[in-house]
Amino acid sequence: MLENLTEKLTGILNKLTSKGRLTDKDIDEALGMVRRSLLEADVNFRVARDFVAAVKARALGSDVLESLTPGQQVVKIVHEELTSLLTGGEHRLVPSSQPTNAI
Repeated sequence: MLENLTEKLTGILNKLTSKGRLTDKDIDEALGMVRRSLLEADVNFRVARDFVAAVKARALGSDVLESLTPGQQVVKIVHEELTSLLTGGEHRLVPSSQPTNAI
């Protein structure tokens, strides 16, 4: 299931990076396909909806870095949002007050 999702997301994002210039329509179409791919992979519809909304807000509200094309910028945003979604924020190791047990 994850391989299929990976292939679909890779294909969608490759189409974006191949374009020199992105329009709002291009971004909407790509994010619609991303949302459908997530739903086909049994991702909760609220999670998929919120993820796409977050990516769209960042993509439309951000300036493109000089070193990146607009498509690469969207890929960067998708990567960062996926990482944030999967990690759930910052995680720190909390040392235990008890000594470790050797097995």
